[in-house]
Amino acid sequence: MSRRPNYYRQILNVLEDLQKNHPAYNIGRHISTALDGSDIWSISDRDFLQRLKDYRAELDSDVIHEDDVDDIIKQGLDLTHILDEEED
Repeated sequence: MSRRPNYYRQILNVLEDLQKNHPAYNIGRHISTALDGSDIWSISDRDFLQRLKDYRAELDSDVIHEDDVDDIIKQGLDLTHILDEEED
């Protein structure tokens, strides 16, 4: 007989991995984002695990470029150059 997968343990492992790799996000944010749009009352453990894995893959593939973000913020704070160009 084959052993049934222990989805509960796997879910906890994915959540632990998310906490380790993305400590700025709390567990509620991870779960809420992973299950966004799902009927949480009827989701199976298997579907829950798959959505967490998909969310983790998406989150891990997002690369934040701090220099780009800082540059965008600086440009947004100094909009006078855009207004000056429009007046010409």
